[in-house]
Amino acid sequence: MKQIPPEFAKALTGHLLGASNIYIAAAQKAIDALQGAGAQGMQMDSSVLAELTSAARALSGAVHGAKFAYDWQLHPTPEWFDHYIDQHLQFRRDQNSYWVERGVYGILALSPQADVLELCCGDGFNAFHFYAPFCAKMTCVDFEEEAIRHASTYNAAPNITHLQADIRTDMPEGRFTNIIWDAAIEHFTEEEIAAIMAGIKARLGTEGILSGHTLVERGDGSKHLHQHEREFTSMADLASFLTPYFANVRVFETIHPARHNLYFYASDSGLPFDADWKHGLRS
Repeated sequence: MKQIPPEFAKALTGHLLGASNIYIAAAQKAIDALQGAGAQGMQMDSSVLAELTSAARALSGAVHGAKFAYDWQLHPTPEWFDHYIDQHLQFRRDQNSYWVERGVYGILALSPQADVLELCCGDGFNAFHFYAPFCAKMTCVDFEEEAIRHASTYNAAPNITHLQADIRTDMPEGRFTNIIWDAAIEHFTEEEIAAIMAGIKARLGTEGILSGHTLVERGDGSKHLHQHEREFTSMADLASFLTPYFANVRVFETIHPARHNLYFYASDSGLPFDADWKHGLRS
């Protein structure tokens, strides 16, 4: 629950009403066109439906913009992100594609019918949309009650179990073929990262793979979010936290106008993009 300032409520109400009215007008136009064409046995082109789908996307963007404003303009701000905001608002508005990278690169590390542990799963978007279709089962944990409630409500699947847990003290036990740690390692201190890495190592099979994502700190040294404890300066900096635990480590980067991303794989066995990786060929 957050306190809503009157000016904030007024601005969002006007924004939502405007987008709703445009959608209602486009929907009525499409209904009239469909009914008229059907009653008279006439042909109809797709432009009226294209106009309606455009209005529907604008309405969805407005609603998710309101959710973004609530989450990130009013305090306290969360330690997790609702990625439906990316899908319905920022993907088109900002031409921002970096948010899908972690899911795509994460898929490459998954073993067939994997038993996956996802640490700091947040809203559960990636587990549902990217990982779960490739897994026999997933255990997704986060220490924030609200994040787990959101994930289990909006991103539930039969092979996903959502648990509230602090991975510093209560990481789920067991042996997993894959462990995913997306957009979260930066939320921990160096000492905490070391302890968590030891826990990860103990839970991965000999051919298991740890995969994940983080980001490079800003040029001025300021943090992207105040909740971040340890942002990374480079690929080598990140790798230094992985090589004490794994024989095979790969870190790579993507550089976008608004963000410098780092991705990592770590294992005592083979990794995606290795020379003998069975899912790749270089001739």
